[in-house]
Amino acid sequence: MYAQEKIKPYNDAGEKGKQVEQMFDGIAHSYDRLNHMLSLGIDRRWRRKTIKALLPYAHNEILDIATGTGDFALLAARLLKPQRIVGADISEGMMQIARQKTLKAGLSDIISFKHEDCMALSFADGSFDAVTVAYGVRNYADLDRGLKEMLRVLRPGGHVAILELATPKSTPMKQLFWLYSHAVMPLVGKIVSKDKRAYAYLPQTMEAFPQGEIMKTIMERAGFSQVSFKRFTGGLSTMYIGKKK
Repeated sequence: MYAQEKIKPYNDAGEKGKQVEQMFDGIAHSYDRLNHMLSLGIDRRWRRKTIKALLPYAHNEILDIATGTGDFALLAARLLKPQRIVGADISEGMMQIARQKTLKAGLSDIISFKHEDCMALSFADGSFDAVTVAYGVRNYADLDRGLKEMLRVLRPGGHVAILELATPKSTPMKQLFWLYSHAVMPLVGKIVSKDKRAYAYLPQTMEAFPQGEIMKTIMERAGFSQVSFKRFTGGLSTMYIGKKK
C-alpha cells in the first residue's frame, strides 16, 4: 500500500472511495473557483500542455477518469477534436456541473458523463484510444489497481496522460510551498467551500503521492511502456505519459 492510499478526507473509519465521493459532492459548488484561485490560474497551462502531449497519437475516443467538473474533457474536445469523450467520476455532484458546462459549450454531442468507480470500470477491454486523468490518481484507494484498469480499457498502442500535483524539492520553493499548502490552502478552502478538511487533505495527499521516477516505475510495473514524465513550474505539477503495448 502506498502512503497516500491511507489518507482519507474525513476520518479513519469507512472506505476511502466513499469519503472522496462525499468530499467532492460537498465542494462541487466551489471547486472550479478554488482550483484556479489556489493555483493562481497556472493549472490551466498545465492542463493544456498535458492534453497537447496526446496530439501525435490516436485520440478519436477518449476516457477522462476523475473528470470532476469536466475541465480536462472540455479542453481535450477543443484541442484534440475527438469523435467521443466519456468523462467518468464517482461524484455526481461534480458531474452535474460538468454536464451544464458541456451543454453551454455546445459539446454534448461529443462529451458524455458516467458515474464510475475507477477501481472497476464498466467499459470493455480496449474501448479507448487514450485515457486522461487530471489531479485524480492521488485519490485512488488502490493506485496499482486503478492504473491496471486504465491499461485494460486502452486499445493496443493507446496512451495514458496523467497530470498530478507534486511537491517541490528544491529550496526555497519547498519551504514556501509547505507554508502555502498547510496554512493558506486550508484557510481559503474553509472560507470559500465551507470544508476546511477537504483542503487540508489535498496537501497531505500531494506530499504522500509517489512522484517522478517512483511513479514512472509504478506505471511500468502496471504494464505501461515508454513511460515518461515532465515537471511543470518548479515541480508543482507533473505530467506522466505511458503507452499500452
